[in-house]
Amino acid sequence: MKISSAQLILDLQNTVQNTIQTAENLKNKPENELNFRTSENSWSALECLEHLNRYGHFYIPEITHRISASETSARPVFISGILGNYFAGSMLPKEKLNPMKTFKSMNPLYSRLDKSTVDEFIRQQHQMWDLLEKAKNIDLSRTKTSISISKFIKLKLGDTFRFVINHNIRHLVQAERVLKNI
Repeated sequence: MKISSAQLILDLQNTVQNTIQTAENLKNKPENELNFRTSENSWSALECLEHLNRYGHFYIPEITHRISASETSARPVFISGILGNYFAGSMLPKEKLNPMKTFKSMNPLYSRLDKSTVDEFIRQQHQMWDLLEKAKNIDLSRTKTSISISKFIKLKLGDTFRFVINHNIRHLVQAERVLKNI
């Protein structure tokens, strides 16, 4: 993928704004609906958000650190890496969500959750929007981040943003599908 760096950031910020709005709408639902599961081993809407919050606890500090430590200047064009483009694309929701395994530490199944989970998710989304704003001044390709599954694999910052934000979209779609089954 090749795109203007400014356009990539603008697109991602717009997606984050839509994500915040979707999460704000979830706050209008009763907690018993937000905790509803379609089956014993499927996630509720709140568990979907808690899963994202757990990833946010890794990625937000990682991205913050890498942006702060970056000594690169923004370049006009971002070219995605092969691995980063694959990861980001694999997170996008499809008509029928393909199940993916998650690490035990990231699996919120049977967690006791309330609407504070939604509040935390919204707070993290505001942080992500701010990080995208800061990223306007650095090179999205030469600034690299670790990923949650391995500190040895590094992705371009632009790909990391795409991966995390697409992951959020994926699980918000999942949460909305659960709520449609009530």
